[in-house]
Amino acid sequence: MSSDSPTSGFVAFVGAGPGDPNLLTLRAAELLGKADAVVLGDETHRALLRHAREGVQVVEGGDALPGLVKRAKDGGLVVRLCAGDPMLFSSITEEVAACAAAEVDFEVVPGVPPATAVLTYAGIPPATAVPEFRVVDAAQEQDWSSHAACPGTLVVYNGIADAVAIGKALIAGGKPDTTPVAVSSAGTTTEQYTVVSSLGRLQADLKHAGFTEPALIVVGEAVGQREKLSWFETKPLFGWRVLVPRTKEQSRSLSEQLVAYGAVPEEVPTISVEPPRTPQQMDRAIKGLVTGRYEWVAFTSANAVKAVREKFEEYGLDARAFAGLKVAAVGDATARALVEFGVKPDLLPSGEQSSEGLVAEWPPYDSMLDPINRVLLPRADISTDTLVAGLTELGWECDDVTAYRTVRAAPPPAPIREAIKGGGFDAVLFTSSSTVRNLVGIAGKPHNVTVIAVIGPQTAKTAEEFGLRVDVMADKPSASALAAAVAEYGAKQRQAALAAGDTPRRPSQNRRGARRRAR
Repeated sequence: MSSDSPTSGFVAFVGAGPGDPNLLTLRAAELLGKADAVVLGDETHRALLRHAREGVQVVEGGDALPGLVKRAKDGGLVVRLCAGDPMLFSSITEEVAACAAAEVDFEVVPGVPPATAVLTYAGIPPATAVPEFRVVDAAQEQDWSSHAACPGTLVVYNGIADAVAIGKALIAGGKPDTTPVAVSSAGTTTEQYTVVSSLGRLQADLKHAGFTEPALIVVGEAVGQREKLSWFETKPLFGWRVLVPRTKEQSRSLSEQLVAYGAVPEEVPTISVEPPRTPQQMDRAIKGLVTGRYEWVAFTSANAVKAVREKFEEYGLDARAFAGLKVAAVGDATARALVEFGVKPDLLPSGEQSSEGLVAEWPPYDSMLDPINRVLLPRADISTDTLVAGLTELGWECDDVTAYRTVRAAPPPAPIREAIKGGGFDAVLFTSSSTVRNLVGIAGKPHNVTVIAVIGPQTAKTAEEFGLRVDVMADKPSASALAAAVAEYGAKQRQAALAAGDTPRRPSQNRRGARRRAR
């Protein structure tokens, strides 16, 4: 059928890919965005609902066919998510045939199959050395002796329970017992785990591996390429569970950066940003900003920018109201927030991103050059007086205005608190002293195996005051630099383990009672 949606309802059988939600095809995402109902193939597909519109009906897997056909006949678009590719080792063909028999329009959207994606993520080129690539389903009766003759790469689905028997059958069929084998589970996700062995050693090497489905068995010389082509499981923070104790708005870009390093970030709000108790002070400040009361406006946080921007929108103003004003900012995130607002900062500290760093570069008031000597400082209710004192000494008059309040967030759910105190997290990233105080206040102290990373000296001092050992400090006070510093730490730990002949382990695997599965 055509790619345009029909006027009547239809069913789209959509390949959900191998596990990584970012491997979804563009057509799949488009259909999810239009769907009236989504049928999940399994629980892992729930992450794909981010592409669906709000209020979409979500149906758990199982025998959903009758309802799915009825919904389509009533004019709805139904998306049926299928693991991997719908037409590869899938029972979905029966559902497709049922739609055809019921005269319901349907579309089948291919997905990225595990047979190629998992191998790629494991650093195994399936058909490079020998141009033959064979995929078999162990759930179906197989003549393994015929597969033993395959000169290229053999990929086995649904075979983990019988992996040793399959290996023996391939040897009996004439495959050398030295033939390389890789077994990989949870492929393309941060839980991916791969063991490299040979047909002859498969039983010994899988004895304590603890593999479960979904997993693939890969047999052939291509497995030997993994050592030099592995790129996913060798990421510096691969599989690390990292706690990001910030507000959700602030932590999004940091979490994205951590994912790029292979980590699994978990955002736990420790600070809630709320409007000031009395808005009149901010109302007067915005009025003064528009009427020319100020020469400078200094922003010390992205939250301050957000607070002013919201007031502007409330009054029907935009960034043009900053015309003729000089704008200062502390920190990369604050500068980005201003640029997104349409305001380019005139002054940023070149060194330390702090109030002290800003004062160090702020020009003294000169009555010949500056027609107005007043500075607006929209800040948090808990801000220090460093900036006000420094600017006053330089001859400026400051209007220190409470733009927002920071209050301690509610405690996270019990499983998160238990993971924090019990060593379930591999690292925690503190981006301010208040995140240290508030996290400990609402959830307790992180376990001593957890890597403690801080954004700067003041945050380090606060962490140490709470009895925390600081392992990593960013070379400059930005969230991006902090994530990079943790990645560098993880890479060094990995390299040290390999140099010592050990298997790299995540920090959480070093706590007492942790599962000791080598990665």
